[in-house]
Amino acid sequence: MSVWDDVVGQETAVEVLRAAVADPAAMTHAWLITGPPGSGRSNAARAFAAALQCAEGGCGHCSACTTALAGTHADITVVATELVSIKIEETRSLVSLAQRAPAGGRWRVILIEDADRMSERTSNVLLKAIEEPPPRTVWLLCAPSPQDVVVTIRSRSRSLALRVPPVEAVAALLVSRDGVDPQVAATAARAAQSHIGIARRLARDPEARERRARVLTIPGAIRGVGDAVLAAGRLVEVAQAEAAAATEERDAQEKAALLRSMGAEGAATLPPSLRAQVTQLEKDQKRRATRAQRDGLDRSMIDLLSLYRDVLVVQLGADVELINTTLDEQVRTLAEASTPEQTLRRMDAIGETRTRLAGNVAPLLAMEAMTIALRPQG
Repeated sequence: MSVWDDVVGQETAVEVLRAAVADPAAMTHAWLITGPPGSGRSNAARAFAAALQCAEGGCGHCSACTTALAGTHADITVVATELVSIKIEETRSLVSLAQRAPAGGRWRVILIEDADRMSERTSNVLLKAIEEPPPRTVWLLCAPSPQDVVVTIRSRSRSLALRVPPVEAVAALLVSRDGVDPQVAATAARAAQSHIGIARRLARDPEARERRARVLTIPGAIRGVGDAVLAAGRLVEVAQAEAAAATEERDAQEKAALLRSMGAEGAATLPPSLRAQVTQLEKDQKRRATRAQRDGLDRSMIDLLSLYRDVLVVQLGADVELINTTLDEQVRTLAEASTPEQTLRRMDAIGETRTRLAGNVAPLLAMEAMTIALRPQG
């Protein structure tokens, strides 16, 4: 057992990180770990952080390793925002923290899982700390690609690129770590396109599999503009419901905890000074729900892209395995009812919708435009 066990399909990257742990004199003060969604950026960064604190380089069972992986190590700070972006105030507090010597560990490690969610202004706050770090501080920044981080940060960090892990490696991890049935694990890993987190959710949550299955019935159910508009509404409603389910209980607990800390639990009205704190919390919770909804819609579009990818494979007669192996009949029906050019146009429409959503376009309008583009062409 070691801290690297869950970093699947990244042998080359792990070798680089192991070498850095083994030679502190050559240790880089800032790392930019990049890779497509699901490649395991966060897993690799957390494993690296644990190995840096371990006297044996990541044994996986000592106190340093177990606390690091559990997120309770005193000298490892992890930032994983659930909002649309990382706040500048939060970054300033990290810069101050970086100046402190480790409390008891070998290094002070600051891990930012969503470095791509820092605005240019926020990144500039971080720049000085990365340019002139204390000798025992290490920054670990994670992002989908180097281009998602401002060039000034990028140029001062050591880049480490991860790749999409093989389906077989992800399935094997689900079997060994989570006890998932091998056949279910293989299907989930393939449907998730090797995204480790999504594969785990699909393998363990029947409702998640059912939601995905419903999304993939949409192309076959659209016959005209009316069907397209209804389908778009359903997609947005499902995403909103999932976001509410994921955040509602937590929102209530956070608000209750805040009121309790201010001594205002059960109060009918709040004085203005306390009301401002509650208002700020509610704004943050709304931003978190917005991101959860966007992420849910984006996942639906990725699933639709996987379906049309399979349709194109069949249309071109390519000798490539399907992603949605359980939907062979549906894929072939869609392939027979259209041309490769039409399939590519539909995939472009989905990709354009993903871009629009990232640019704060109203979700319902964006989804309606997309589903209308998916309707059969006469």
